[in-house]
Amino acid sequence: MSQQPFWKLKALSDMTQGEWESLCDGCAKCCLIQLEDDDRRLEFTDVACRLLNCSTGRCRDYANRAVRVPDCVPLTPDNVAQLNFMPQTCAYRLLAEGKDLPDWHPLVTGDPNSTAKAGMAVKGFVVSELAVDEDDLDTRIRSWPGE
Repeated sequence: MSQQPFWKLKALSDMTQGEWESLCDGCAKCCLIQLEDDDRRLEFTDVACRLLNCSTGRCRDYANRAVRVPDCVPLTPDNVAQLNFMPQTCAYRLLAEGKDLPDWHPLVTGDPNSTAKAGMAVKGFVVSELAVDEDDLDTRIRSWPGE
């Protein structure tokens, strides 16, 4: 039997639902409002989707997120390679690009809090879009580690 972890052995499309879901490191950067600059580059803000619990970094209604937030794009093995708005550190993006998981990823460390410990999670550093005027979003652009 191979000692290699499943993400090194399987294509994204061959993963079980549990394996797929476990790839998420919980950073919640994908839940941040992004703005496009004049050069069509995407800039992250420190403003999160209204469904994100800003303290825990978890979606308040994960099962229904795409219905409740029409801009939410659930990741699939078929679309992940085309989603340029995904964080550079996102495990789905990294694997779709043929790269490995970062050393701080929970699947690598065995610690579910390793993303936050590595300073890669946004929880505790963001506010809900419900608390910010849309006209002020350009003042909320922020650089995040790894991006």
